[in-house]
Amino acid sequence: MHKDTKHHNLLFVINPIAGDIDKEELEEEIQTLCHADGINYNIYKTTGEEDKKKIKELLAEHKYDAVYAVGGDGTVNLVSCLLIGTTTPLGIIPLGSGNGLSKDLNIPQDTEEALQLIHSHVVRNIDTIDVNGHPSVHLSDLGFNALVVKNFSEGDRRGPGAYAWIALQEYLNYVPKFYRIETDTETFEGEAFMVTIANANAFGSNANINPNGILNDGRFEICLIEPFPKPAGLGILYKLYTGGIDSSVYTRILSCKTATIYNIDNEVVHVDGEPVEMEQEIKVTIHPKSLKVILPVPEEQQDEPPLN
Repeated sequence: MHKDTKHHNLLFVINPIAGDIDKEELEEEIQTLCHADGINYNIYKTTGEEDKKKIKELLAEHKYDAVYAVGGDGTVNLVSCLLIGTTTPLGIIPLGSGNGLSKDLNIPQDTEEALQLIHSHVVRNIDTIDVNGHPSVHLSDLGFNALVVKNFSEGDRRGPGAYAWIALQEYLNYVPKFYRIETDTETFEGEAFMVTIANANAFGSNANINPNGILNDGRFEICLIEPFPKPAGLGILYKLYTGGIDSSVYTRILSCKTATIYNIDNEVVHVDGEPVEMEQEIKVTIHPKSLKVILPVPEEQQDEPPLN
């Protein structure tokens, strides 16, 4: 970790449809903060049409000191993919429904507070994961939750209530699927309710699937929830939201550096909250400390978060 030198050139990638705040006011606030610090800045608004290509062109044309993803986990993943392996750090101004990575990184969820990172911050390196060629900086999974994410992304409603309603509907009829998972440390073969590839700890819903995960330890975890009787569902849900899922008899966690997941039943896959089409054979590898991220300056007496 190091306290960052002053940034002079910033790019803000804004998802216009994320969150419920006035984007014009947000842009004015960015302008005010940057002008106060003598910072040059550009704003790119995503459209869903060749965003990655267009942002890549901007990065090639300009030397930005940092790029801020202003949106949800999908926007964060979009920007992260272009910064992995570079010296340009990622900043996050969370505006989405879940904002999972920003929560795991202790980034303020209040927009005004998050914007203060422009003035004062530290930069740290975190690991990233490659999932069949798709970069993941947070959580990816197969099975029940991935199906809920897919249905949620295709629906018109947003927010925790809509997500919970879809989850309940799917839960009542969901049948665990068969997987074979080969890692550099062990092998699993059997049915699972869901399979999570975890670089971090918790989903944006605050369900903590990987309580002991560390974002820059050079390893990732495959977190399995194995088949369970329906009456046990509430107990599992409770453990997910109280940080104790690793103590459940229905949970298995494989810590590894590489893995191959055989998705025998062709279950839905999501990467950082975005549904992705994949082959039956899914290869997963870790890229240690390959992404620089902008974080709040820790208080002197505050315990260090799980990043070294």
